[in-house]
Amino acid sequence: MSISFEFPMAIQLGSNRLLLHGFFEAIGIFIAFRYYLWLKKLQIDLIPKDHRIWIIIAAALGSVFGSRLLGAMEDIPAWLSAPDHFAYFWGNKTLVGGLLAGLIAVEVTKMILHEKQKSGDLFVFPLLLGMIIGRIGCFTAGVYEETYGLPTRFPLAMDLGDHIYRHPVVLYEIIFLIGLSILLKQLSKRVNLEQGALFKIMLIAYLTFRFLLDFIKPGWRPLAGLGMIQLSCLLGLIYYGRYLIKPSRFLSPSNPSHAR
Repeated sequence: MSISFEFPMAIQLGSNRLLLHGFFEAIGIFIAFRYYLWLKKLQIDLIPKDHRIWIIIAAALGSVFGSRLLGAMEDIPAWLSAPDHFAYFWGNKTLVGGLLAGLIAVEVTKMILHEKQKSGDLFVFPLLLGMIIGRIGCFTAGVYEETYGLPTRFPLAMDLGDHIYRHPVVLYEIIFLIGLSILLKQLSKRVNLEQGALFKIMLIAYLTFRFLLDFIKPGWRPLAGLGMIQLSCLLGLIYYGRYLIKPSRFLSPSNPSHAR
């Protein structure tokens, strides 16, 4: 079985043609943030309001910069040979870079604020929802966005706009993110997790998935057959290595009431 669509997908508004990719990215960010605000109202947040605001700002700025930095570094030779280095930098982005740089920016900000409370759990489900909606946008772009897979004869292969049947890796990722959301929701209800553990589990799962997924994606591979996203995933997993070695660190020793 093979499926094909017309890429890039767009809607016609009068004489203007609106690409769905940008629309889904924008609506994903909006809905995710509204979902975050709704969850925040339902839970007790142990982080002071002014600290939480600075954490959000740090996460947003770190994500914007990191997503573009790693996106450009996916193909450093192409970046160096580009006629406009900044335009190339700004025109490329990747979720892995946004997540890792956002994490770094938040941790640095919390050090400056001397904030000891874990802040990530409250972002988990809004992040996952935003990622799912955003990835739908990536799918609508087909091969006109660098989120497509290698050519394959796999039964689910799709023509993403270049008349070559490829792994629809974006669809694989959407399915993974939906499954991860369901799993984490059940985990948060049934297991007494340490504060911040839910975010760590989410990020570890996503970095592991992306490391494996990128083996069926084309790209520049500068070290041991690994691309820059895969190397970044490995660094993130090494950072959380103590939890991988000893998963009991995710568990709370007691039952304190805290924001998730």
